[in-house]
Amino acid sequence: MIRFILRRILQTIPVLWAVATLTFFMLRLAPGGPFADERAVSPAVQKALEAHYGLDKPLIAQYGEYLFNLIQGDLGPSFKYPGRTVNEIIQIKFPKSMELGIYSMSIALVFGLTLGVIASLKPNSFLDYVPSSLSMVGICLPTFVLGPLLVLVFALKLKWFPYPGWDGPAYKVLPSATLGFFYAAYIARLTRGGMREVLTQDYIRTARAKGAAAHTVILRHALRGGILPVVSFMGPAFAGLVAGSFVIETIFNIPGLGKDFVTSAFNRDYTMVLGLVVFFAALIVVFNTIVDVVQVWLNPKLKLE
Repeated sequence: MIRFILRRILQTIPVLWAVATLTFFMLRLAPGGPFADERAVSPAVQKALEAHYGLDKPLIAQYGEYLFNLIQGDLGPSFKYPGRTVNEIIQIKFPKSMELGIYSMSIALVFGLTLGVIASLKPNSFLDYVPSSLSMVGICLPTFVLGPLLVLVFALKLKWFPYPGWDGPAYKVLPSATLGFFYAAYIARLTRGGMREVLTQDYIRTARAKGAAAHTVILRHALRGGILPVVSFMGPAFAGLVAGSFVIETIFNIPGLGKDFVTSAFNRDYTMVLGLVVFFAALIVVFNTIVDVVQVWLNPKLKLE
């Protein structure tokens, strides 16, 4: 296990280097700059700003300096937030994005697993058609469509929940539900398929023949193997959850990293975009490693190699 984790960490280094390198040069090749839209800035002042942030140096020198700072964990200063570093902004705003992700994933797992298990117990029946239909609707509705629909119905028409913001528990329901319901649809489909396959295995028939209660067969014997496709999906789901939070935080005006990522991209805030891309890439790699370990724990037949 320790060798596996260390090997994954070593594999992460070239991945993060490639992500940082591609993002660095793509940003520099894009038209415009961080100070191109400043009002009433003379050429002398703009040159002074570029010299202060090292933008007057050759591109290779800027790249080398950024990599050197990145190795030390320094993501650099923000061009649009004077006096603040990217590290400080991540430290302040990441907890809100993580909170949104935890709530959304909890909703996705609760509804997705429940609907998937119910659909698998009575295939080709009413209890199968309804969850499967709801899952298909959820898959077809992207978050940027589902979010405004929920706001229109539950915030503006019925006035059950406040909008926008992130100031209290009531504000967190709609954005968490928007992101959670989208992934609950996928989890429900995967759970149904995995449970249907496991319920036909010999050890399930043996447990039933020994007189085990129905809930014991499902929860103790079938569910552990039935959720393996869901666990495999959790890695890509987390990546989608991170990308989806950019849209959700913008729609619901949540002061998290997703909203700052969108704003910094428009403002050509080089260090902010680079820092967030590397930070989110590292998070995804860590989460994928955790998913691999959980898969082996659920199914000992798999090997870490």
